[in-house]
Parts: sequence; structure tokens; C-alpha cells
Amino acid sequence: MYALISLAAIVLVLIASAPWLIRRAYRVPRCTATDTPASLKLPYRDCRIPTVNGKQLVGWFIVKQDLEDRIPVVAVMHGWGGCAAQMLPFATLLYQAGYGVLLLDARNHGNSDSDSFSSMPRFAEDLEHGLEWLKEQPQADPHRLFLLGHSVGAAASLLLASRRRDLAGVISIASFAHPRELMRRQMRSNHIPYYPVGWLILHYIETTIGYSFDEIAPCNTIHHTSCPVLLVHGKTDHFIPVEDAETIYANRPGDNIHLLLLEHTGHNSINAVSRHGEKVLDFLEKSTSLHNP
Repeated sequence: MYALISLAAIVLVLIASAPWLIRRAYRVPRCTATDTPASLKLPYRDCRIPTVNGKQLVGWFIVKQDLEDRIPVVAVMHGWGGCAAQMLPFATLLYQAGYGVLLLDARNHGNSDSDSFSSMPRFAEDLEHGLEWLKEQPQADPHRLFLLGHSVGAAASLLLASRRRDLAGVISIASFAHPRELMRRQMRSNHIPYYPVGWLILHYIETTIGYSFDEIAPCNTIHHTSCPVLLVHGKTDHFIPVEDAETIYANRPGDNIHLLLLEHTGHNSINAVSRHGEKVLDFLEKSTSLHNP
């Protein structure tokens, strides 16, 4: 009897403290990278883009200003705790190949506004507002807009692609397959028991973000994606194992989904762009030709 009362008391304490504990555990550290497109001698302009909740996103639009024709543009989203500056290696690759590039800081990241919390669906919201902003730019071809995301940014790109039919393609780099499984792996590595602690954490997160994990899981959203997708994953990624990419690929709806596995590459596969950039550009070129008006 006393054991049951004690257990009930522990559960009540966990429920009461769960919001504070979870927000503390998943708080986002601000990225401190200081590089800019100017560091790489790329032409750009600073931009501020309105997003949800009256917040502003900060980013860079890397493009020549005196273009005669509209060109394809890639909107790029970093991962959790990252920032636009970390994605600059892709900017050089894409710009030199003739693409415009929009690098964004998600809310609570980089120089963008703070908000109450961050989540993968909120990354997707910010990316979507970036796309709508791009459609109004005279240099951008609205029929040839691409997404490129890393980690959480990759999962957000896949979520957004499942909702839209106006994208030319998506490059997903190191996406997880399912957020529940990702967080359960993190809990196991930190010796956090699933019942009742882990279950309470996951339930609280779903309630807070307003979506069930099944709704937003890349292994499920891929079913509803009509544009070409390149799933890129490092074979030695120990944070999000390569099996996640294989799971997403196994659920593909058709031949528009492609899988590129990188040898000797971990989770921070941004750094592998110098070795594998040609394969990314080949995917973009083939997808661009399909959407060239």
C-alpha cells in the first residue's frame, strides 16, 4: 500500500516538473559561428522574413543582382542548435553551379527572433515562409525552388515537401526516420527509463508541438511527397544511424526518391560536400530539367 502511494507521489512530481525539465533539456543553444557569405566572396544581401507568431527570420540571399533571367534557388535549413553560417559550404557549391541560395536561421537559432519553443514543425513553418519570400524575388524562378536541410532541418524539409506540390526537389541530409525513436535512443543513452519518465516526456512534447509523432515522422511523410527527393546519409553517423535513411527510403512512394549513402561520413555530413558535391549537383540538374518551363 505504501509502495503504491510512494509510486503515485513520484508520478505526480514528474508530471508537475515535466514542462520545466523538458524545456531545459531541449533548450536551444545559440550558434556562435561568425562566417558570412562575404568571407567566401559570395554576393549576397541580408534579409528579414516574417514568420509565425509575429517573429522575424534572419538570413542571407546569395545571388547575382544583375541577372537577365530567373534562376533556380535552393532554400537551406540548418539542424538543431545550428545556424545559417554552418551551411555556407553548400552556398559556395550551389552558387558556383548557377543556383541562388537562401540561408535561413530558424527561430531561436542564429540571429532570428526567439519564440516559446523550437520543434521540427516550427522549422518547417520557417522554411515555408522562406519559400513564400523567395517567390517574390525577381531573381528566383518560382517553378524551380528546392529545399536542402540537415538533420532536423532535413526532417522539416521532408514534412514541408509532403504538404506542397510546387517544389522542384528536396535534398535531405542526415534526417531521422521517426522522432519518437530518435528521442527513445537519446533516453537510452542517458539511462532514462521509458516508463514512466520517457513516456511522460514524449506525451508532453506531442501535446506542446500540436502534432503526433506519427503525423510528422519522415518515414510517414515521404508517402505524400511528389517531387524528387535525394536522401543523403553518412554510413558512420552515430547520432542518427544510417538505418534511419534506409527506413525512409523503404517507404518511398515511387522512383522519385533516391538514396545516397556516404562512406566515412558521420552526422556532420555538411563537411563532406567537398567530396560528394558533384552527386548533389547531378540530382539538382536532373530535377531542374524536369521543371524548366
